[in-house]
Amino acid sequence: MSYIVQRKTSFYVVDYTGHDPITGKERRRWHPAGNQRRDAEEMKARLDHQRPEDKTGGTLAEFMSGTWLKSKPSITHPTRCRYKWMVEKNINPRIGHVKLGRLRASDLDALYADLLNHGGKSGQGLATKTVLEVHRTISNALDLAVDRQLIDINPAHKARPPSNPRRSEVAAIWDAEQLAHFLCHTQHKRLYPSLHLTAFTGIRRGELAGLNWADLNIESCTLSITRTRQMAGGQVVQAPVKTRTSRRCIDLDTETVEILQQWRRRLVKEGAQVTRSTPMFLNKDHQAPSPESFSQLFTRSTTTAGLPRIRFHDLRHTHASLLVAAGVLIKVVSERLGHSHPGFTMHTYQHLLPGMGAAAAQTFANLIGEAGR
Repeated sequence: MSYIVQRKTSFYVVDYTGHDPITGKERRRWHPAGNQRRDAEEMKARLDHQRPEDKTGGTLAEFMSGTWLKSKPSITHPTRCRYKWMVEKNINPRIGHVKLGRLRASDLDALYADLLNHGGKSGQGLATKTVLEVHRTISNALDLAVDRQLIDINPAHKARPPSNPRRSEVAAIWDAEQLAHFLCHTQHKRLYPSLHLTAFTGIRRGELAGLNWADLNIESCTLSITRTRQMAGGQVVQAPVKTRTSRRCIDLDTETVEILQQWRRRLVKEGAQVTRSTPMFLNKDHQAPSPESFSQLFTRSTTTAGLPRIRFHDLRHTHASLLVAAGVLIKVVSERLGHSHPGFTMHTYQHLLPGMGAAAAQTFANLIGEAGR
């Protein structure tokens, strides 16, 4: 980037040459161009033409698909597939051809607008949350480009991605009566045991899809959560759970254990090969259904049951909310859900505990009153 400066009767072409790697200050070189603006403009054009477009000559697509992805050897397979899918489907087709050193914030703003309006398979536009994920991915990649001194500044830091949609402070949930109605309404469904298990444990969809029969301990009435199956890049991938707290053992009630045992006997009767490594839930072809299949079943069943529409993930919120409202210790609820800290559970479900402060005040007053008598 260069520009013309006039000092009295003399013209200069100021050429921007990047940032000083030690001080971080911009470096500029002044070129005397004589007393005629025309000569200065010719010099400016010549300097701009001679400047390399970026220090590697590579494009954004080459950098993200190659250098950036290779710099993340420790990420899980589902995460890698998600990144690869995002780069190949949403980023490269639109701005992947742009030279790394020529990429500007305006290019990214145009990308986000296009994805919001015309992204996705049907061209209906991507969700704001997805576009924000694209922005964070590009920003992370360009941070690496700055660290490798391939570019001087990260243009994503100057871009204007869409605002994060406001999340409802209170998760959409059912009350106990609605949940009981739903379970009664879906008892005839083939995969009813999966719905029952989710409602009675609050496990995530990916954890549900990742269950094997080895994870069920009938003697201790427990269920081990050790892996997840997720959709990534249009395909189902399996991986260990991400965090230490997500790897957990959940206590089951006797009714849930009996329902799972009946389900296993049904699979054996149908001729399925059921071993310890067999997925717990199988479709009519005795194949593990995709995680999305559970959500689709839930959505259809919610509609036919005439219940308020909530997401499959909201069964998890419903499970936790009913436990908290019933007075179960937050630490116990947190451990069942696999939360990183009980404080997160409290923050999420504290709206279910109205009046606890007043109750605590009265309890304390009663204690002092009794001690004084």
